[in-house]
Amino acid sequence: MSQSSPPTTAPSPERPERTSASGAGHPRVREPVVFVVLVVLSVVGAVIGADLVAKLGISANTSVVGALIAMLIGRIPLAGLRSMRDVHRQNLAQSAISAATFASANALLTSIAVPYVFGRKDLVWPMLIGSFAGLLIDTWVLYRSFGSRLLPADGAWPPGAAAAETIKAGDRGGKRALVLGAGTLVGLGGTLLSLPFSAAGVAFLGNVWALLMFGIGLGLREFGPDLFHTDLGAGYVPHGVMVGAGVVALGQAVVMLVRRRGNTSTGDSTATGQEAPGAADPTTAYTVDERALRRSLVRGYTLFVAGAVLLAVLGGLVGDMSPAALVGWVLFAAFAALVHELIVGLAAMQSGWFPSFAVTLIFLILGLLIGIPSVPLALLVGYVSATGPAFADMGYDLKAGWLLRREHRPWDPYEREGRREQFRAALIGFAAALAVVAVLWQSYFRQGLVPPVAKVYADTVRNGLGEPGVLRTLLLWAIPGALVQLLGGVRRQMGVMLATGLLILTPHACWMVLAALAVRVGYRKWRGPRADEELNLVGAGLIAGSSLGDSAQIVKAG
Repeated sequence: MSQSSPPTTAPSPERPERTSASGAGHPRVREPVVFVVLVVLSVVGAVIGADLVAKLGISANTSVVGALIAMLIGRIPLAGLRSMRDVHRQNLAQSAISAATFASANALLTSIAVPYVFGRKDLVWPMLIGSFAGLLIDTWVLYRSFGSRLLPADGAWPPGAAAAETIKAGDRGGKRALVLGAGTLVGLGGTLLSLPFSAAGVAFLGNVWALLMFGIGLGLREFGPDLFHTDLGAGYVPHGVMVGAGVVALGQAVVMLVRRRGNTSTGDSTATGQEAPGAADPTTAYTVDERALRRSLVRGYTLFVAGAVLLAVLGGLVGDMSPAALVGWVLFAAFAALVHELIVGLAAMQSGWFPSFAVTLIFLILGLLIGIPSVPLALLVGYVSATGPAFADMGYDLKAGWLLRREHRPWDPYEREGRREQFRAALIGFAAALAVVAVLWQSYFRQGLVPPVAKVYADTVRNGLGEPGVLRTLLLWAIPGALVQLLGGVRRQMGVMLATGLLILTPHACWMVLAALAVRVGYRKWRGPRADEELNLVGAGLIAGSSLGDSAQIVKAG
C-alpha cells in the first residue's frame, strides 16, 4: 500500500468502538430524532454555503460543525435526544450538513449564476434542474465507487479523517480530546490571522509524495514571479499541466478497469469485501472490485448523458442546434462531467483540495477550441461545474464513516449499511440545498452577489480565449504534467497534485505544507510508528479549526 501511514483507528482491545444503541444494526436516517436533526442541520448548511459563496466567494467544509452540533444535542438532558451521543448518528449529521453546504454553494448557486451573468436569465431554472440532476448522478457514482482501487477507503481523504477524529475525541475524551482541542484552537487562530494552517493539517494526514508535489506546485505559483520572472499561474500554464496529468490519470484508471485481477488489498479478504478468517484487518479489503467499478462508471456516464439531454431540452438547445451538433454536445457534456468528477475526486482524496474551477475551465477552453456556440457552452459549463465538489465531499464523509465503523464486527455488512445511510443523509442535504437556492437566488443576484468563479466562466464564454497560442501552451505544458503523473502512479497522483498546487494562490500555504512534511518525516524517525497516530490527531485538529473559522465567516458576510 503506497499510503505513507496506516490508518489511525486500529482496533483497541481496551475500549471497543461504541456502536448503535440497539447493537443490531447501523442507525437509520428515518429515526424521528435523527431525521429532524438532519433536516435542520441541512438547512443551516445550505444557507451557510450559499451565503459564503455569494458574498465572499468561498465555501466551507461544515462537516466538523455538524458533528460538534450533534455532540451538543446528544448532551441535552432530554431522553429523546440521548441517541445523538452515538458516533454513527453524529456521522450521519456531519454527512448531511456538509452535503447541503457543498451542494448549495459549489454545485447549484454557482451553476445557475453562469447563464444569469451571461445575460440569459430565462435559463436559470433549466440550469437549476440540470445541475441538480448532475449533482445527484455525481454523488451516486462516488457512492458506488468508494472502496475501489481507484478511490480506496484507506486513501487519505484528509477532511474526512479530521471529522472522524473530532467525533471520536468528543466520544472518548481524555488526552485525545486535549490534543485535538489544542490543534483546533491553533487552526481557528490561523484562520483569523489569514494563515492556512489547514494546509499543514493536510500534510500530517495525506500521502507524503502527493503532498510534496502539491507543496512544490504551491511554491512555484507563489514565488514564480521572483524566481523565474514569470507568473506560472498566468497564460494557462497550470491548466496545461492539469491536462497532461488528467489525461494520464484517466488512462491509468482505464488500464486498471480493464485488468482482470483479484483483490490486491493489504488484507486477506476477497474483492467483495467479505471478511476472511484470520485476516488481521478485514477493513483494508476493497469492497468494490474492478467489475463493479467499471459497471458504476459506465452507468454514471449513461446517467450523465440522460442529464445532458434533459438540460438540452429544458434549455431550448433542441431547436437551436442541428441533430449532429446536439448529439455531440450531449456526449461531450457527459464525458466532461465524468472526467471532471474523477480528477477532482482523486485530487481531493490525496490533498483535501479539489481543483473544480480549473478543471471546469479546461473543458470550457476545449469547448471554445472546438467551436461550441456560446449559449450551449454556457449550459455545458454550468452542468460540468455541478459535478466534482459533491463527489469529493461524499468521499470525505464516507472516509469518516469508514474510520468510525472499522471496529464493528461483523464489519462488512455494517460498513455497507452505514454507507447506504450516509448516502441517504446526503440526499436530505441535497433536497435542503435545492430548496434554499430556489428561494434565495433571485435575492442574491439582484444585489449583485454572484459567485466570482461564475463571472469568470461567463466572461470567458462571452469574450473567448482573448489571446493566441492557447492550444500550443496547453499541449506544451501537458508534457511535464503527464510525465510526473506517470512517475507517481495511480495511488500517488503526483501530476494531478502538482497541477493543483500551481492553480492555487494562497500565501504561505507552500511553507505550511513543506514544513509540516519535514516535521512529519523527522518526528516519525524519532517516535517510530506511534508518531503517525499523534500527528494525524494534530492534523485533524488544524483542519477542524480552519473549517470552524471558515464557517464563522458567515457573520462577516452578514
